[in-house]
Amino acid sequence: MNRIDKKFEELKRKKEPAFIPFITAGDPDIETTEDLILAFEKKGADIIELGVPFSDPIADGPVIQASYHRALGKGVKVAQIFDMISRLRSKTQIPVVGMISYSIVYKFGSKAFVEMALKAGFDGLTIPDLPIEENEEIFEISSKNDLKIVCFVAPTTTNQRMNLITQRTQGFLYYISVVGITGARDMLPDDIVQNINKLKQLTSIPIVVGFGVSTAKQASMVGKIAEGVIVGSAIVREIEKYEHELHEKRIENVGNFVEELVIGTKNLPKTPLVSIG
Repeated sequence: MNRIDKKFEELKRKKEPAFIPFITAGDPDIETTEDLILAFEKKGADIIELGVPFSDPIADGPVIQASYHRALGKGVKVAQIFDMISRLRSKTQIPVVGMISYSIVYKFGSKAFVEMALKAGFDGLTIPDLPIEENEEIFEISSKNDLKIVCFVAPTTTNQRMNLITQRTQGFLYYISVVGITGARDMLPDDIVQNINKLKQLTSIPIVVGFGVSTAKQASMVGKIAEGVIVGSAIVREIEKYEHELHEKRIENVGNFVEELVIGTKNLPKTPLVSIG
């Protein structure tokens, strides 16, 4: 069984939502990324979303874009990222989902890329610039190899496309909580509860909320209504914030920030159930 499926089955038994931190591979360097993943697991993270740097990330806001550019400036290559995941697999079995541009997949070829990702130890991929209407090929390939292709649904998604996406997504459904690009927000939209309830009528697959979640309180609110929470920009900003610290201190500080988010996500009784806004 795929590690993503195993994790959500485990969390369902425990009646806990998943906490999924996002970081960029190679920012500030590959070694730090590897150590952060291990630190995040120790702090209670359930799944890792790992951004593969690309020069023109269409779904990402300024914080993650800058992170990608820093990694690319250091010369980070896809092969290095695959090698890092391979090394990690001797130390951890935490599920890893790669966020990647289709242009990178296309360069290698869908079949070859899926095989490389699986061999390295990835469990799934999200490809934000590949429309659902055009991803049938990679879905067929991934389905045969048990690599999950995670699809996105936004507040503006039409009912027709929503039906198609909920039928096709694998592992979990990534619900974009806000209209626009990634980035931390002070408040989450009022319609998030209504929209997630609508999705739950269409699919039994876990629904994970990302884009705009940046605090422990927000993560706690989302954890009450969805099966998982993704935090990206806020964590990437913490990594940059401690760029002048010694390696061990940076890992400790960012790990402590992630621990706060994990506690917020999973220790749900601390925050009363209220509408988000």
